[in-house]
Amino acid sequence: MRRVVVTGAGTINALGADVGQTLAALRKGRSAIGPLDIRDADRLAIRIGAQVQDYDEAAHFNRQQIALFDRYTQFALLAAGQALSQAGLSFTGELAARSGVILGTSGGGLNTQDENYRVVYEEGKNRVHPFVVPKLMNNAAAAHLSMEYNLKGPSFTVATACASSNHAIGQAFQFVRGGLADVMVTGGAEAMLCFGGVKAWEGLRVMSRDTCRPFCATRSGMVQGEGAGIFVLEEYDHARARGAEILAEIAGVAMTSDASDIVMPSRQGAERAMSGALRDARLATTDIGYINAHGTGTAANDKTECAAVAHVFGPHADRLAISSTKSMHGHCIGATGAIELLACIMALREGVIAPTANWREPDPECALDIVPNTAREARVGACLSNAFAFGGMNAVLALRAV
Repeated sequence: MRRVVVTGAGTINALGADVGQTLAALRKGRSAIGPLDIRDADRLAIRIGAQVQDYDEAAHFNRQQIALFDRYTQFALLAAGQALSQAGLSFTGELAARSGVILGTSGGGLNTQDENYRVVYEEGKNRVHPFVVPKLMNNAAAAHLSMEYNLKGPSFTVATACASSNHAIGQAFQFVRGGLADVMVTGGAEAMLCFGGVKAWEGLRVMSRDTCRPFCATRSGMVQGEGAGIFVLEEYDHARARGAEILAEIAGVAMTSDASDIVMPSRQGAERAMSGALRDARLATTDIGYINAHGTGTAANDKTECAAVAHVFGPHADRLAISSTKSMHGHCIGATGAIELLACIMALREGVIAPTANWREPDPECALDIVPNTAREARVGACLSNAFAFGGMNAVLALRAV
């Protein structure tokens, strides 16, 4: 089996407009959760989120592109531009044919849907823009990335709610490892912070009204974020031959289904996903120094995940650092695993573990080292990134330093 490495990374999210700004915020433990600036926010019960601030689409795209690109597609294109610039790749000939793009999203073009439902139902108009369907479809971002960079290999979108990015990255990893591609552009993008998006989530009664504080005894729910994280995955020898900078190695992946409940998490499903990722990566539990937790800040998720970690890692669980960066960039739903992967790479490359921000007091059911409020320096040779989604769909990535 071929080795797979990360040679490019890009992002835009509430913490920053690029990787450098995002990592600086993670090191400081700065939370980007604040009041929502969206239309009809006064009609919402939940009025906070981790929103990309001061975003001007006209500064990045022309009028024709804006007519065709939903906000989530714009985020994906901006993050991909950073990642591919860092990777230093251009796709022509055989490389173009053996390179593709797999992205994760949950809402896709939800802003476009929201805007056009208003046009039809609120304003009473009988026509919408002819580009509404290609703008709102979930594969729009992947399609535009393939066209922008001449990626002619396998390209598609994965939609598994909060695990979409990890499933997408895991699929891209398997394509490169198995020889179906030499380079894959992967990650996720999401932009659900519109009136309809937030109103729908309110109905689940899992949203916090003040902030996100995972693993805290006073936690009150999740907070939505938005943005994108995009990575370039490359076959190791291919990357070495061209002298590429290697950010980390993706060593393994596992995907499981709880097959039990549409919203309540299963400890057994999470355990099988973590154990499977370790097995696939040929890593022992004692090799893992950090876990980027799913850590949504809901009562059920946090205690279930901590119980799963304790069961899988046994005595080593007490020596593990585990944190949820959703406390800073929010829960970016289909993009969240991709943005969280940046924290994993930071731990492996810089020896800095991002904290769980906003934490107040311990919960006996979350009695692990959750790195409260302040980033920590530590040597990390390998780590896991957890994603446990509604629908009981789980995906865990295992990474190691190179």
